[in-house]
Amino acid sequence: MTEASTETVQTNNRLSEIVLDPASIGRGNANIEHEREVAIYDLLDGNSFELEGRDEGPYKLNIGLVDDRLALTVLNASQTSDEPIVAHYLSLTPFKRIIKDYFLVLDSYYQAIRTAQPSRIQAIDMGRRGLHDEGSRVLTERLEGKIKMDFDTARRLFTLISALHWKG
Repeated sequence: MTEASTETVQTNNRLSEIVLDPASIGRGNANIEHEREVAIYDLLDGNSFELEGRDEGPYKLNIGLVDDRLALTVLNASQTSDEPIVAHYLSLTPFKRIIKDYFLVLDSYYQAIRTAQPSRIQAIDMGRRGLHDEGSRVLTERLEGKIKMDFDTARRLFTLISALHWKG
């Protein structure tokens, strides 16, 4: 494989655009908005995202909620058509406890950074990262055989999924 073809493969297996469905986004506080913005920025800055058995990237990913299910709609970012390549609908049930716990820990974290000792902040942050990692693993498992991504990409996508604040 030549150097140019290796570069093409790396360029194609990525997300170049992410769109959050405005109707799916619940009311968030400034901290949640910041988490969402940082996750999108970091995702677009560097990610590994591959549709199993396909090479039609770079990709545009629309994330939303449809009938109480997580909707991940993948499009070819280089085409003007809004015709999806594939759409995956995932039950939110495996994520609900993780996201609920994640937001409880996040609230504690943001309160702690104002007044708590550094050791307390570090302990809360370790719990937050553990829940974040668990959510990332669940997302990766649920998409196995459909979408292949590295762990950092899964972590950032989990941040966006949790930040949707689905209704209910």
